[in-house]
Amino acid sequence: MRHALHRLPPAVWLLGLVSLLNDAASELVYPLVPLYLASVLMAGPRALGLIEGVAEAAGSLLKLFSGVQVDRTRSAKPWVVGGYALAAISRPLLALAHSWPGVLVLRFADRVGKGLRTAPRDALLAFSAPAELRGLAFGLHRAMDNAGALIGPLAAAWLLAAQVPLQSIFLWTLVPGLCAVVCVLLVKAPPHPVQPAPLPFDWTLRGLPPRFKRYLLTLALFTLGNSSNMFLLLRAREVGLTESLVPLLWALASGVAMLCSAPLSAWSDRVGRGRLIVAGWGIYGICYLLLGLNGGQRWLLWPLFACYGLFLAATEGAEKALVADLAPRAQWGTAYGWFNLTAGLMLLPASWLFGWLWQAVAPLAAFGFSAGCAFCAVLLLKFWVRV
Repeated sequence: MRHALHRLPPAVWLLGLVSLLNDAASELVYPLVPLYLASVLMAGPRALGLIEGVAEAAGSLLKLFSGVQVDRTRSAKPWVVGGYALAAISRPLLALAHSWPGVLVLRFADRVGKGLRTAPRDALLAFSAPAELRGLAFGLHRAMDNAGALIGPLAAAWLLAAQVPLQSIFLWTLVPGLCAVVCVLLVKAPPHPVQPAPLPFDWTLRGLPPRFKRYLLTLALFTLGNSSNMFLLLRAREVGLTESLVPLLWALASGVAMLCSAPLSAWSDRVGRGRLIVAGWGIYGICYLLLGLNGGQRWLLWPLFACYGLFLAATEGAEKALVADLAPRAQWGTAYGWFNLTAGLMLLPASWLFGWLWQAVAPLAAFGFSAGCAFCAVLLLKFWVRV
C-alpha cells in the first residue's frame, strides 16, 4: 500500500489536506451545536432534527446543480473554492446566534457551501486518480477528512475543559477555515474529458446506467435511516456522559475512521466495493440497535462509537468510488451530483422522523427504525444492485 500511496498525484494529497483543515473547523463546532441548543437556547430534539434536516437537504440540491455544471463547463475548481469559502465564513457567525432559527440560518449557509463544493470535489478526485487506485484515493481523502474530524472534537474538549464559552469556541473556527481556502487555491485541476456538446440537465437520470439508478434507490433507503450524527451525541448525553466527554466520544469515532479509511478503501479495489459497503451498513444497523437498547451503560458508548467509526471507514470511500465504477466518465460530475443529492436530500425526512420518533414515542423506536432501514438496504445492495 505504501507504494500505491506514492503513486497518487499531488492533487489528491492537497485535496485531502483541504478536507483536513475544513473538517477540523467543522467538527470543532459539530459536537457543540446540540449542547448549545440544549443548554443555551433551550431547544429540544425536534428543533435539532429540523435544523439538520433543512440544512442538509437544501445543500444537497446544490450538489446536483454544481455537479451538472462541472460536466457542462468542464471546470470544477471554482465551485470547490466558493464552497469552502462560504463555510469558512458562516461557522464563526454561530457565536452571534441567540435563537434556534439563527442557528438554522447559519447551518443552512454552511451546508450550502458544502453543496457547492462536494460533487465538483468528488469529480476532481476521480479525474485525478488512476482507475486502479480509485478506492485508495477516496479512502485517503476520507482518512484526512477524518483526521480533521479527530482534531476538531479534541480541540473542543480541551476548550470546554478550560471553561472557554461556546461562543468563543465558534469564533476560533475561522482560522482553519481560511487556511483550507488558501490550500484549495493551490490545487491544479486535471483536464476534463472533452464532449462534443454540453449534456442537458435531466431530472429523469436519462443516459445513466440502470445499475447506477438502482444504487441510488438503495442508498436513499439507507439514508432514510441515517439521520444526523448529532442525535448520537445527544443520546450519549442522555445516557449520562458528561458534557466535556461528548467531544472525546466523537473524536474516538473519527480516529477509528481516520486509521481505517485508506486501508479498507484500498481493499475495495481488490475485493469489490459491494462487499465492503454491505459489511459497513451491517455494522451501522447493529450499532444503532444497541444504542437504542442502552438504558444507562455509559461504558458501552465507547466501543459502540468505535464501531461507528469502522462503519464510516468501510463505506465513505467505497460508496463514492462505486459511483465512478457505475457511471460513464463523461458524466461523473452529474453522477456525483445525483449521488450527493440522494444522500443529502433524504436527511430532511430522516432527521425529522428520527427526532419525532425519539420525542413522541421513545429513543428505541428511532434507533430501531434506522437499523431496519440499514438491514433492508443491505439486502437490496446484494441481491438487486448486485455489486
